[in-house]
Amino acid sequence: MEESSKFKRICVFCGSNSGNKQVFSDAALELGNELVKRKIDLVYGGGNVGLMGLVSQTVFDGGCHVLGVIPRALVPREISGETVGEVRIVRDMHERKASMAEESDAFIALPGGYGTLEETLEMITWAQLGIHKKPVGLLNVDGYYDCLLSLFDNGVDEGFIKPAARDIVVYAPTAKELMIKMEQYTPSHQAIASHESWKKAQRELASSDEGPSLPW
Repeated sequence: MEESSKFKRICVFCGSNSGNKQVFSDAALELGNELVKRKIDLVYGGGNVGLMGLVSQTVFDGGCHVLGVIPRALVPREISGETVGEVRIVRDMHERKASMAEESDAFIALPGGYGTLEETLEMITWAQLGIHKKPVGLLNVDGYYDCLLSLFDNGVDEGFIKPAARDIVVYAPTAKELMIKMEQYTPSHQAIASHESWKKAQRELASSDEGPSLPW
């Protein structure tokens, strides 16, 4: 049964490995099927191996559009055989993240390694700064992100993360629960005000022709 969604395209960060537990692969398939059920297109890192390969193939086979964004240097490492959907090759990791963020209405992190964490944390940071106001979700499969969530809580306790900024991160153990929470997510008034400030600065920069503008 198809369900409607306010999201048209979701960016999924995930590993180019499958992990040591079958539950991680199962979660990637579950998320892919959940996106298909809601007719949501996928934006992802462009690889067709590991969890990236599973979620992208599932969405593609389900009839939704798949956009993979990958730096040229990573093509031999993360693409094996035929590509899935549309592949956009970019110069570097910075351009990859900017392109993925521009194309997406929300972000979800499956379990992954340093790259997945780095991409996810940057999207959380951009939300905190008001650069975007899109929801960021962690698919906390088998408690994979429990330690990271505890670190965020400790950051609040120690005065490094504001309580309102802690609420940026949405998380759930299953794809269906996570999608429901992300659909219900509302950015704080402060985040919305900060976003308007970023947009104003972007317009001023573009009109002055002094440099490149941000992609949102």
